[in-house]
Amino acid sequence: MGAPQGWIGVDLDGTLARYDGWRGELHIGGPVPAMVDRVKAWLDEGADVRIFTARLTEGPQNRDGTLHDISAVREAIEQWCVAHIGRALPVTNVKDYGMVALYDDRAVQIIQNTGLRADGQP
Repeated sequence: MGAPQGWIGVDLDGTLARYDGWRGELHIGGPVPAMVDRVKAWLDEGADVRIFTARLTEGPQNRDGTLHDISAVREAIEQWCVAHIGRALPVTNVKDYGMVALYDDRAVQIIQNTGLRADGQP
């Protein structure tokens, strides 16, 4: 099959890592095995996989008012990736033209150029 051209974005909380509520910017839940296995398979095929997360949003504070430290968050995510995937992955919150797919627990797929949901819902 081969690796796709471009990069695959994988959401962290609720997609790659379990999420059961905010416990601070450095807390990351345990791995979601099916998604971790999928990411490892992509990496084995040579795909460019990146963590796509709102945790890297610019600003001095988190939504709960606690101080936000992007570099500490990035390091925590990279360490989580090493522990559960075997290597650090690039981490971003920026979508660009190189992204070929996004795996996210909140996304709703739309059929291109139609405005219609891919799942047939209104």
